[in-house]
Amino acid sequence: MQSGGLVDFFRPSRWALDREETTFANYGWSNKDMDPVPPRLRTWTTWNYISYWVSDATNLAVWELASSMLAIGLSWRQAMPCIAAAYAIISVVMVLTGTIGARLHVAFPVLNRSSFGFWFSYFTVFSRVLLSMFWFGIQTYNGSQCVYQMLKAIWPSIARMPNRLPVSANITSSGLLCYFLYWLIQFPFLFVTPHKIRWLFFAKGVLTPIAWLAMIIWAFVKVPASQGLFSQHAAIGGSYFSWAWLSAMNSALGIYASLSVNIPDFTRYAKNERAQYVQPFVIPVVFTLCSFVGIAVTSAGIQLYGEVLWDPLLLIDRWENRAAAFFASFVFALTTIGTNISANSLGAGNDMTVLCPKYINIRRGQILCAIIGGWALCPWEILANATGFLSFMDGYTIFLGPFAGIMVTDFYFVHKGCVDVPAMYDPAGRYRYAAGFNWRAVLAMVVTVGPTLPGLIDSINPAIKIGYATRLFDIAWMYGFVVASLVYYVTSYLFPAHDTYVDGLISADDVTPIDKHYEKGTKSSTETVQSGVEGEDKKSVNVETTEVQV
Repeated sequence: MQSGGLVDFFRPSRWALDREETTFANYGWSNKDMDPVPPRLRTWTTWNYISYWVSDATNLAVWELASSMLAIGLSWRQAMPCIAAAYAIISVVMVLTGTIGARLHVAFPVLNRSSFGFWFSYFTVFSRVLLSMFWFGIQTYNGSQCVYQMLKAIWPSIARMPNRLPVSANITSSGLLCYFLYWLIQFPFLFVTPHKIRWLFFAKGVLTPIAWLAMIIWAFVKVPASQGLFSQHAAIGGSYFSWAWLSAMNSALGIYASLSVNIPDFTRYAKNERAQYVQPFVIPVVFTLCSFVGIAVTSAGIQLYGEVLWDPLLLIDRWENRAAAFFASFVFALTTIGTNISANSLGAGNDMTVLCPKYINIRRGQILCAIIGGWALCPWEILANATGFLSFMDGYTIFLGPFAGIMVTDFYFVHKGCVDVPAMYDPAGRYRYAAGFNWRAVLAMVVTVGPTLPGLIDSINPAIKIGYATRLFDIAWMYGFVVASLVYYVTSYLFPAHDTYVDGLISADDVTPIDKHYEKGTKSSTETVQSGVEGEDKKSVNVETTEVQV
């Protein structure tokens, strides 16, 4: 490449995304992936959401969480109600936030501007980008363990592969090889557009239940329920049991706490709102059943191998049937790919489009997530050395509960579904609040996050004695969701932000995009003369006079 071509390659203008004619935002504030989804791309049906959740329920995290409940002393009779209650709660929140995306057809990073304020919403977006990249790397490492088991089933000699890396690397030569292979296999899926990725979830939804059904049959054949699962009893009692039960439920809520916030990234592609109403019926059933499989198989493993193998890959490693080990590992690898895309890379991609919309779309954001989260963060180092850091990542639910509570309360109870979608793309629009911050949301976050921080500190470093303050951390998501919702509603009722209220929903389908307004010499519905200070009068275009698309 010539020097001039090399310079041109790194020139920012070369990477700038083309302006979309359908945008509601001025150049540099949005791109095609940020804009409302056009009708032709609203392709997700009820069956797509069913297959999505069936496939997502059969992942390593759900299995490991259910199995780990046995490790802390709960019996299966105590663990199952805990799991069912948690997934029932999160499914209701999922459909509430999902309906917002299905109705407005915009992603989480855009729609949360109406509740947090245009600039404060960047706090939720930036924090989720970091969280998604870290978990992308960790999930990729988990997937590499599946690849190792697959290769071991074909070539058992890989277990004796010489290690050329030092102990300080915290990964072996075979481990690094499997990590690279899994990362390479996963990478092409990042190029599949969100409205087409539903076919991956369909494939997962068909294959994974077969594998899990085979594993539970194996468990009951090897160890009859009367000798394994049904013979186990709780190892704890009293108040310790109560808090352990609540903590386990909070952990179950925490698995999908992030997705309960950014589920609009998927529901915005729904054919209609009704398509995603199935979630509260599907999620509790399939997740409870899949958790039961994890508990039953783990119970069989206790009887067969004398230890709690809560990681299914450790169990598969003990199998002598190489064909069964390969198929089970393949299904877990496929499941991990789907989960990593839906929960991490797509979320990071959507969020990055908002942080730098002029240069980053969803595909570029996913690629950056794969490179930074997959390699720059070295997840094997995190897993080897940073127990406290992982505790912090798990403790991020102290933020996600309030995020979801504020979003739900603002849309359904404060604004009652009457929001202005085009204004969400205008930094000087009605959702600017006070200097871009909605102080009601800020207060709700401070009131809920503050009291749970001592418990988070204790989980990172148990040497720091906090006392009973850790109890609140054990129910952090539930506490955060409820208290943040109450604080936000009360402050919004007592001190309403009048400028954010409209008489009815102004959706993307009702308003002519900004380019068309300029062509006709008219102003868009979000062009207003504003002082930038909340509470002052603003001259705005009447919603009824806004030109409607034909």
